[in-house]
Amino acid sequence: MTVRHLPADSTGEDVAAVLDQDGVVIVDELADAATMDRIHDELGPHLDATPTGPDDFTGRSTRRTGGLVARSVTARGLVMHPTVLDTVGTTLDHATGFHLHLTQVIAIGPDQPAQPIHRDQWAFDLFPFPPGYDVQCNTIWAMTDFTEANGATRVIPGSHREEDHYRYGDDDTVAAEMTKGSVIFYLGSIYHGGGSNTSDMTRLGVNITYAVSWLRQEENQYLTVPQDIARELPVDLLKIMGYDRGAYALGYIDDLRHPLEALGLGSEPVGFGNLTDEDIRETAMEKLGPA
Repeated sequence: MTVRHLPADSTGEDVAAVLDQDGVVIVDELADAATMDRIHDELGPHLDATPTGPDDFTGRSTRRTGGLVARSVTARGLVMHPTVLDTVGTTLDHATGFHLHLTQVIAIGPDQPAQPIHRDQWAFDLFPFPPGYDVQCNTIWAMTDFTEANGATRVIPGSHREEDHYRYGDDDTVAAEMTKGSVIFYLGSIYHGGGSNTSDMTRLGVNITYAVSWLRQEENQYLTVPQDIARELPVDLLKIMGYDRGAYALGYIDDLRHPLEALGLGSEPVGFGNLTDEDIRETAMEKLGPA
């Protein structure tokens, strides 16, 4: 049992195909080391100020620094990386759209025990999503090399097809080792957990995750990113952050206005959505079947 690796020139379809089979895949050195160093430098004061976790799950020797869109210009490029968005769009194409779920640097310090093995999609109140219906497509970018000794993410390839709440232990997993600038893609349904850090270094990873746009975000982007910063961001990034309709009638503001108008960027159509009556009928038939 191993985690498959793909080269940096792989397409989103290539990555999504392995995700469908294994639930997890690593793309080697999709970002260069200088990019990861810039993100580290931009976030330096925030990383230093972040307290360690309050419990065993978050990690008592682990720091989780969020708000990356607001705090790091360079990290925005990871959020919007074309290979990532193509992969996410292909993996979650059964939904109308997807949005940014969370952004954080996970810094696993020395002597941190392994995190309990879990599924990220349990964050949605442990709702039992139908088998094969994925609601998350996630990434962790290596800001430092990930090794088994320093706490590389541990995963169980293929476990996205297992029953929910199945109890796995650390011995059931493999370490997703990768070099700096590489990125691991994994589904919200894959069983995984942060590894134990038995080294004398801190393992740093940039965790950026995406979810279907009809589910609530783990990190509230509207409050995490101040509006004065949001107004200066590209519209495509704002839409991924959630300034868009989540489906036909989800997410508009007051009198059916587009969410971008909350920032004074009202260039989108007014109304529930952009579907005709025929579009709605066809979509309903496709998802629900004939009456």
